Amino acid sequence: MRTTTGNERRRAFSLVAALSVLLLAIALAVLITARPGSAPSSSPSGASMSPSPNSPAVTPSHSPAPPPSFPTETETPEAGQTPVQPTATLPPVPFPEPPESTAPPPTDPFPSSLRGQDLTVLPGGAHVVALTFDAGANAAGLPKILSALADKGVPGTFFLTGNWAETNPGGVRQIVAAGHRVANHSMTHPGFTGLPDQLIAQQVLGAEQAILDAGADPAPYFRFPYGERDARTIAAINNLGYVAVRWTVDTLGWKGTSGGISTQTVTERVLAGLQPGEIVLMHMGSNPDDGSTLDADALPGIIERIRAQGYGFVILDALLGG
Repeated sequence: MRTTTGNERRRAFSLVAALSVLLLAIALAVLITARPGSAPSSSPSGASMSPSPNSPAVTPSHSPAPPPSFPTETETPEAGQTPVQPTATLPPVPFPEPPESTAPPPTDPFPSSLRGQDLTVLPGGAHVVALTFDAGANAAGLPKILSALADKGVPGTFFLTGNWAETNPGGVRQIVAAGHRVANHSMTHPGFTGLPDQLIAQQVLGAEQAILDAGADPAPYFRFPYGERDARTIAAINNLGYVAVRWTVDTLGWKGTSGGISTQTVTERVLAGLQPGEIVLMHMGSNPDDGSTLDADALPGIIERIRAQGYGFVILDALLGG
């Protein structure tokens, strides 16, 4: 039996080591060939690797990161912050068509048949007389007039200017308390045909307010100062809610004794014009020259003489059926 030497053992060990390395290399080659799509590993340091100039561009296989989100109504804001409400686009809301008015159109506070007129008699043909008293100066005749009307149980209609109502609020209250009717005679008693519509409105509505402030309502009766009127001025006061009331007879008592008038003259004029619906014009104040109050003085006798003719007495509300 041959004995192995040291050199032989070293050669055998080297041969085994070489075969082991060769087998390991073959195994690695087989493993790499079995995984053709594997990517190279990243740098262990985590640093980015710059591609070489000849390397093809690499398209990332993952989706880009989503944009940052904004608060919605379901998120809770931090303390002290106002929640951010989402913006919503709403469809336009159509405005409904206004319903057709079922209310009747405005009407005059007097019968339409009285429009455009300056009444000289009460319509209807009844045997009645309306005693009317204009007040634009002073109130000297008022006590006698109110006394005569009360004694005879007769109603009267008093056309007051706004100035008179402001100066004599106590007189207005006495007239109303006695059950008489108050009407409008303008604010300052100017002629109306020379006034523009705007000043007519100021005169009529100014007097109305002054009389209302004194405790009476003058609507809807108006008498033109001096009886001065035309179609335009009548239409203007109609449009302000008033019907124009003139007179059948003027007693002319306002002229006074200095003007050649007496109580007998006053009485005879009223009786001469007596007719169904007669409207009698008298005045409350005294004559500025002689201080006479002829209408107030003649009133008791006038009432007796009219009644003796079978007539009664009404206020102007008879025009409205009252």
